Amino acid sequence: MSWGTELWDQFDNLEKHTQWGIDILEKYIKFVKERTEIELSYAKQLRNLSKKYQPKKNSKEEEEYRYTACKAFLSTLNEMNDYAGQHEIISENMTSQITVELARYVQELKQERKSHFHEGRKAQQHIETCWKQLESSKRRFERDCKEADRAQQYFEKMDADINVTKADVEKARQQAQLRHQMAEDSKADYSSILQKFNHEQHEYYHTHIPNIFQKIQEMEERRIGRIGESVKTYAELDRQVIPIIGKCLDGIVKAAESIDPKNDSQLVIEAYKSGFEPPGDIEFEDFTQPMKRTVSDNSLSNSRGDGKSELKFGGKSKGKLWPFIKKNKLVSLLTSPHQPPPPPPASASPSAVPNGPQSPKQQKEPLSHRFNEFMTSKPKIHCFRSLKRGGATPEDFSNLPEQRRKKLQQKVDELNKDIQKEMDQRDAITKMKDVYLKNPQMGDPASLDHKLAEVGQNIEKLRLEAQKFEAWLAEVEGRLPARSDQARRQSGMYDLQNPPAVNNCAQDRESPDGSYTEEQSQEGEVKVLTTDFDDEFDDEEPLPAIGTCKALYTFEGQNEGTISVVEGETLYVIEEDKGDGWTRIRRNEDEEGYVPTSYVEVYLDKNAKDS
Repeated sequence: MSWGTELWDQFDNLEKHTQWGIDILEKYIKFVKERTEIELSYAKQLRNLSKKYQPKKNSKEEEEYRYTACKAFLSTLNEMNDYAGQHEIISENMTSQITVELARYVQELKQERKSHFHEGRKAQQHIETCWKQLESSKRRFERDCKEADRAQQYFEKMDADINVTKADVEKARQQAQLRHQMAEDSKADYSSILQKFNHEQHEYYHTHIPNIFQKIQEMEERRIGRIGESVKTYAELDRQVIPIIGKCLDGIVKAAESIDPKNDSQLVIEAYKSGFEPPGDIEFEDFTQPMKRTVSDNSLSNSRGDGKSELKFGGKSKGKLWPFIKKNKLVSLLTSPHQPPPPPPASASPSAVPNGPQSPKQQKEPLSHRFNEFMTSKPKIHCFRSLKRGGATPEDFSNLPEQRRKKLQQKVDELNKDIQKEMDQRDAITKMKDVYLKNPQMGDPASLDHKLAEVGQNIEKLRLEAQKFEAWLAEVEGRLPARSDQARRQSGMYDLQNPPAVNNCAQDRESPDGSYTEEQSQEGEVKVLTTDFDDEFDDEEPLPAIGTCKALYTFEGQNEGTISVVEGETLYVIEEDKGDGWTRIRRNEDEEGYVPTSYVEVYLDKNAKDS
């Protein structure tokens, strides 16, 4: 079976067929290329899906992945990421081993096909040229024979005519001989060309064309075989990643089998156990008989039926009078203005003050009225029993014995991160200021001073907050003894930031096993002696200066607890703004008070604060 013998006269059809074969090969290359694009897109989507559900770093979501179910889900996400990698390998191998190789082969195939058909066309042109020569010699031989026949007839006619001279007859005879000679020469030439043509024709149909067609046939068979090899490679490349994909799936199954419901339940207990005992039964109160209310149900002040308060320190009650308040805070409470600070003169409204404090809702009252109200008001802080039932959570997490250390550690870590962010911002502003100093045309260095001061204040506030929680953490871990009032004041404890109040369950104490006992004084009421109460504040030492400030505007301190300042005046800062918009300052040992924070520019002295 050979195209040279079977298809000797199908040159044009073979040319079309081989071109179709190349088109089929290019179509297959395009198919594999699109498959590689699909694999890459699929792998990318799988990776994005895995990344989308990965826990965010340094977030609450990351803490949830300590549970076995969440760990299994995380393992599944990681396995899917590896699964996507195998599809990327499929795409890379198909591109390098099929698409690129076949594209190069197609170029070679086109050149080879062009060469073979060029030889075929050249052979066709040669045989056509031989045929044209044969036809030309044949026509010339035919023409010469006719001319010789006419010359012979003319000679015979002249020779028979008696009126023609002998010279004319001789001339006709020579002309006839010449024509005969020409006819013989044409015959010989025609015979030679005919033999040559027959030879060339035999060579063309039995040698040249069969050889050319045989090469074309071999070329086409190689093309078909190459497609078969590529299809096999296509399958093998897919098969090679199946074991690894199987391992990925095995990893997912293993992760699913590692889920431990009991362990997760135990982790929930460890994460949320408060350590408190459930509340006991509520005792029956018989209102049919007059009875005194317990101390835990009364406020710290005496019954106000007669409109007088008999104050007395006695026994253990003295230590329980102010369980959540320190003396400095009480003084600050009684003297700080209870009204929103005025805006700077350049501001249209308090809301226009940059970083302005929120205005408190309290109205200005005389000092004596506020003192009496404080001594006779109902307590505002819930007892531990109320906290356990969903009340307000203390800032030091003292309502969570089991979780306190962990919560404090988390808070310290968060504050340290915030401090680091502020420090990075300060470094960036400092570098920008240096650039402005070297290149004034880029900006005004003085325009960054306010921002640097603001960032410095933020860092100091965050450091104070971090020191506060670190002190609590050290207390919980047993690294430090209980904090004194002085340490509480200088570390910025939470009672300097929260409104003072008295716990009406101050006598409630938590027993070691988490239960509660109630202590009552012998008289059933707490009585405080006024003179002793005043003596507590007579011994109070003045607060140390923690920095200086410069008055940006003139302020007339007409309200109680405030102090007047003049624009440009420099004073000492003894207490920072605690969120109410007021800063406590001192001019000399006897003259101190509050001014609006927006009216002054504060420069904290870290050395003074640390001492």
